[in-house]
This record gives sequence, structure tokens and C-alpha cells, in this order.
Amino acid sequence: MPPRQSETLTEAELRVMRILWERTSGTVQQVLDSIGTRPALAYNSVLTTIRILERKGYLKHIKDGRAHVYAPVVRQEEASRSEIRHLVSRFFGNSHEELVLNILEDRGVEREELARLRKMLDRSEAK
Repeated sequence: MPPRQSETLTEAELRVMRILWERTSGTVQQVLDSIGTRPALAYNSVLTTIRILERKGYLKHIKDGRAHVYAPVVRQEEASRSEIRHLVSRFFGNSHEELVLNILEDRGVEREELARLRKMLDRSEAK
């Protein structure tokens, strides 16, 4: 039985998506050239990751001669929000407040950060 497909982006998928968000589009070879990890990844590994991302609905492709050019369908901001929703659902019982409290308790808050948070909360309440 094949492994279950991850609902969220794996590390490898996120690495590919970051490249394509930055480039706006690219072939498998262009993505591979941009990764620059050591040891070098195999072309087929990048191709497999890209195909999974396309199946998940994160990428689409167009044919350009013999090559496929892949482009993001999901914006980085959308993917980020989706990951946060998943995290909040999975670990914090759908409570965004619990997530924020956990972050604040874990690392503390500098005076400047607290002032920025207050301003953000005030703006949010005003909407």
C-alpha cells in the first residue's frame, strides 16, 4: 500500500514551491538548478515532487515544445494560511487564541513586539 499523501506541504514540496513562487514558473531542470542542495538531488526526485504538487492542486503546467513549464496555482499567502489553519486544527482544537498564547508563552514578547501586536489588535477590532 502506498504511503498516505500529506495534507500539508512536506519539506521537499515547500522547497520546490518557494523556488516557483520566486521564479513565477519554471521547468523541472530550472527548479533543480535553483535548489542547490548538497548532495545534489536527482532530476527524477524533483519531477516526482512537482507531479505530487500538481496532483495536490498547487501547480499547473503548460507545454513549451518538449518541456513542461510549471507555475504556482496557489499563492504563497494562501498556502501559509492553509498551513496555519491545519496547525490550529490539529494541535490547538481550532483555537487561534491557544496558538497565540502558546507562541507568547514559549518565547516571550519584547516590548516593541507587544506594542505592534496591540496596534494590530486595535486595527482588527476597528474593522
